[in-house]
Amino acid sequence: MIRQMITIDEEKCNGCGLCVSACQEGAIGLVNGKAVLLREDYCDGLGNCLPVCPTGAISFEEREAPAFNHEEVEKLMGEQKPVFSCPGSQIKVMKQESRKEEASSAQSTQKMASQLRQWPVQIKLAAPNAAFFNNCDLLIAADCAAYAHGDFHNTFIRNRVTLIGCPKLDEGDYAEKLSAIFASHDIRSVTVARMEVPCCGGLDHAVKRAITASGKIIPLAVVTISSEGEILR
Repeated sequence: MIRQMITIDEEKCNGCGLCVSACQEGAIGLVNGKAVLLREDYCDGLGNCLPVCPTGAISFEEREAPAFNHEEVEKLMGEQKPVFSCPGSQIKVMKQESRKEEASSAQSTQKMASQLRQWPVQIKLAAPNAAFFNNCDLLIAADCAAYAHGDFHNTFIRNRVTLIGCPKLDEGDYAEKLSAIFASHDIRSVTVARMEVPCCGGLDHAVKRAITASGKIIPLAVVTISSEGEILR
């Protein structure tokens, strides 16, 4: 029979496992680090897995497939089989009140409190529909930057939602994910913190293309940091 089914783009899949947890029918599993539709007759075609995929690897298609096996799925769910979930991809918003207490305590003990407001921080793992992007000032930083600049938390992360990545090491282009984030939310401003090395230019180029693709006007500031930790411009 012809019916609506999901399809998974292996190249886009990062193996986070969020779709496995979201699928209430046990139709999806991880094989060699990639999400795979294990049983077509277990897929109801409703797509609970679509909104949780951080890379946009899952989509719908109309094709020949066996009918949804409701009885087998109910039996499977009755057995309460555990499903895989990657803690590193779980969306989390930090409590700002506790952060203030930590900051106060940190001043007395000469320790710096973290200013991170949300999780995850990797561009590849961030879900475009995450609520923490609503009306935020966004920091998109090269992952080396925080190691180079000693006061990175207070100078850059403070009061911003933070995403990090490395255009030289990460596969694929950030522009598609970032444009989805920009298009889905009212972003107040974007700050790019990049290193002075040429390969880091891919970060601000991706951000500029993403803003253009989103069709929105978003204030953008690009800050370059030297390998010695100095802010160059």
